[in-house]
Amino acid sequence: MRNITSTIVVGAGTFIALLLAAFAQDSAFQIHMSIIALSLGIATIILLRRVGFTPAEPVDPTGYMDDPIRVGSILTMFWGIIGFTQGVVIASQLAWPEFMWEPWFSFGRMRPLHTSAVIFAFGGTALITTSMYVVQRTCRARLFGGGLAWFVMWGYQFFILMAATGYLLGITQSREYAEPEWYVDIWLTIVWVAYLVMFMGTLFKRKEPHIYVANWFYLAFIVTIAMLHIVNNLAWPVSFLGSKSYSLFAGVQDALTQWWYGHNAVGFFLTAGFLGMMYYFMPKQAQRPIYSYRLSIIHFWSLIFLYIWAGPHHLLYTALPDWAQTLGMAFSIMLWMPSWGGMINGLMTLSGAWDKMRTDPIIRMMVIAVAFYGMSTFEGPVMAIKAVNGLSHYTDWTIGHVHSGALGWVGMITFGALYYMVPRLWNRQGLYSMRMVNWHFWLATLGIVVYASVMWVSGITQGLMWREYDSQGFLVYSFAESVAAMKPYYILRMIGGLLYLIGGCIMAYNIWMTILGKTRNERPIPGSMPAKIQPAE
Repeated sequence: MRNITSTIVVGAGTFIALLLAAFAQDSAFQIHMSIIALSLGIATIILLRRVGFTPAEPVDPTGYMDDPIRVGSILTMFWGIIGFTQGVVIASQLAWPEFMWEPWFSFGRMRPLHTSAVIFAFGGTALITTSMYVVQRTCRARLFGGGLAWFVMWGYQFFILMAATGYLLGITQSREYAEPEWYVDIWLTIVWVAYLVMFMGTLFKRKEPHIYVANWFYLAFIVTIAMLHIVNNLAWPVSFLGSKSYSLFAGVQDALTQWWYGHNAVGFFLTAGFLGMMYYFMPKQAQRPIYSYRLSIIHFWSLIFLYIWAGPHHLLYTALPDWAQTLGMAFSIMLWMPSWGGMINGLMTLSGAWDKMRTDPIIRMMVIAVAFYGMSTFEGPVMAIKAVNGLSHYTDWTIGHVHSGALGWVGMITFGALYYMVPRLWNRQGLYSMRMVNWHFWLATLGIVVYASVMWVSGITQGLMWREYDSQGFLVYSFAESVAAMKPYYILRMIGGLLYLIGGCIMAYNIWMTILGKTRNERPIPGSMPAKIQPAE
């Protein structure tokens, strides 16, 4: 029999969600449980239609389990478009406040929806998908746990649904990058433990004696995020039938715990995991070995040790003890070493193959991703220096820094990985269109440059306006005047984000046509075909 167990489990989840909605202690929790019950009910009906009473086809234990990876590739692209669209919408809301539709689509609710869609929906799905692809091929072993991979993939998507609908309903802990309430956090913990078991199990059953460096970074990301998530979300619910909970920490301890989590969510979710992507897909696309295996060892261990201490730099000039602020600043500056070691290792992998930069837009995309990684990991430590932080903190400079990393590093390396994986997962000869990849590269790069540059200028302008005093010691500008001065920059930021979104839409079309097995009749990119030999004069 096929799909019986999963149908029973999802059906039971539907019933439990209905009970929780019926006995809910607050209206937000009731609506949220109703949405979850409806979603699980639809999933139950779909599974019932797929129930089979004939024996399932035997699984080849020597073959790779690629079906969850195929689903994850499509979902990664889907969530990318959703997240980029939300970014353009909230950028428009800042430029033109009349675009805010209260209460559900106000900036206050749409902003965490956008950040979570890009970080956790797009980035998280990309990490789970690529880690499943990489660990099988570097270990020469099928994913451990049978259907565990499906549970991880769909369980994580269910977490995204719960989190996103909760934001729009105003169900939030108000913790940066950790907004979901207690019951959503518990579900994510269950899914994440299953993910760790699946990944570790695959490593244990590997046929390849050596554990490739990409798997080190993926494993560090999985283990550390589990620790961060559990500690930062320690809370006690007001009612087990209500949405509200209160953190077990308070005051400055709560703030320090939050930014210990917040900065390391960046460090291990958006850095370590995607470095695993770089260490596998960049050498594969370039058809070159990684430049230095010894450098990758130094890169890994120094990054893992140093990053975990850098969180207090988010709390400079606050009630946090001065020694803790200085500790965070010092470790942030030391992070230059491992970060740039990784950047050098990635770029120097193209030694002897730099001509591919001219002929292969996928390699070009990966190289620009590594370049943005290097730039962001230089800018971050600079902004952690107290004197610089006094100007930059709470301004748009921070927004520009975050997006140069998110769009430039995370986005571009993910795009490159998808362009590499999709034709191989569906056994296609190549992508539908390489010229579309080229268009995507230039639109995305231009969008990032416009976005980041504008935010750097607006952020420094904000910082200088806020600290401008007259001869009598009074502020020269009111806060409202600094907001008014930002409008042209916010319009340009929206344009930069729109360019990035258009590039993402081109990629989605290209990927979909590749999956369908189509090939576009187009002239090859100049230099990608060997030139005809000219007779000597």
